[in-house]
Amino acid sequence: MTRPKWPLDRWMHVNAHGPRRGRRRGPRSYDPGCGASRGFTLVEALVAITITAMAGSVLLLGMTASIGTTDDALRGTVAQGLANQLLNEVLGARYMEYGCSPYDTTLKPGGSESATGTRELFDDIDDYNGWKASPPVDRWGVPLGTDAGDGDERHKNFFATGEPIERWTRTVHVYYVEESDFSKQLPSGQTSDYRAVEVRVYYTGPNSDTREMARARRVVAYVEPYEE
Repeated sequence: MTRPKWPLDRWMHVNAHGPRRGRRRGPRSYDPGCGASRGFTLVEALVAITITAMAGSVLLLGMTASIGTTDDALRGTVAQGLANQLLNEVLGARYMEYGCSPYDTTLKPGGSESATGTRELFDDIDDYNGWKASPPVDRWGVPLGTDAGDGDERHKNFFATGEPIERWTRTVHVYYVEESDFSKQLPSGQTSDYRAVEVRVYYTGPNSDTREMARARRVVAYVEPYEE
């Protein structure tokens, strides 16, 4: 019998392992270097999770800052409205009480005017000096947002909703200013023909931190009555 003329390596392979045809093959192994896919390592997964968490934190911080800015803008608008409303009420009063001096150094309401604890009897500017109310109320002491404008409350279905009115405070200050510079307040005991009316509005947050949110100020002058 003549030996097949196979290459030496082929001949040795067949003799060592038997014929290739019909031989049972074991599990195929994959070489990552030959294009086969592989999964993430633990370190790579942790890095990916960390980056995702950081990106999410930055996004949440941006949203929180945006919401806070919007809330501050809304409160600022509400505060300015509260200040202007009370300032207009004060400016609608007389400069002084009938029969009193326009240079009175004691600017405050009379005993009967302050006895009610409301602004119902305030009829001149100096009556409002030192007024403070929390929550803000109308002339009859009814909290704003629940008042009907005539001393009574509106129907409960028409109460204002949103930010609790109890968080707001309004104050009024009336004082004399220099005739040559309305921005300068005169010392106690000194008078002029000009008085400043200043309304301030404060907001108390959930953490009990109080800050000024709005201020409205006007200067009014005393004019001698015209006599024919």
